[in-house]
Amino acid sequence: MINQLGGIRQIALVVKDAERTMKYFAETLGVGPFYVVSNMVPDDYHYRGKPAPAPVLTLCFAQAGPVQIEIIQQHNDAPSAYRDFFAAGHEGCQHVALWFADSAEYTRARQRILDAGLKLVHENGDKAAVARFAYFETELPGGLMLEIAEAMTPNVRGMFEAVAEAAKNWNGENPIRSFG
Repeated sequence: MINQLGGIRQIALVVKDAERTMKYFAETLGVGPFYVVSNMVPDDYHYRGKPAPAPVLTLCFAQAGPVQIEIIQQHNDAPSAYRDFFAAGHEGCQHVALWFADSAEYTRARQRILDAGLKLVHENGDKAAVARFAYFETELPGGLMLEIAEAMTPNVRGMFEAVAEAAKNWNGENPIRSFG
């Protein structure tokens, strides 16, 4: 199913210290630069099928070849797939993501994943201002989840293309940058 839906575009880590993790990726692994979105709060947020208080997040993005690396740090105790991951004793690789270019394609993929028996953990709904996303539980070791996101829609595509372009000739300078 993953290959039929376009393949994995992103690997994401959920961590307690985003800055430390970015520095390790940049200084030790040579992945960067990272672009940071601070205090992101998903709108129209739902946890396990019900409206819920949204997590407050730091999101960090860099490119490693054809795959984006995302680092996520949650700053509050709102119910989320991230909080569940920590509660299960995990830190590190938490999900892989599939990206979609339009809403109809995303909606079909969401239904196909549900039909395959994966359980929806959290999502922002149809009233999302920028782009929708959804996280599904898998039975893979370590709590690895599957995310789908409208990451190639006009609202988001330019941001992720800029991340990929910056990585092409990155010389190690200025490894952590803000999106604005």
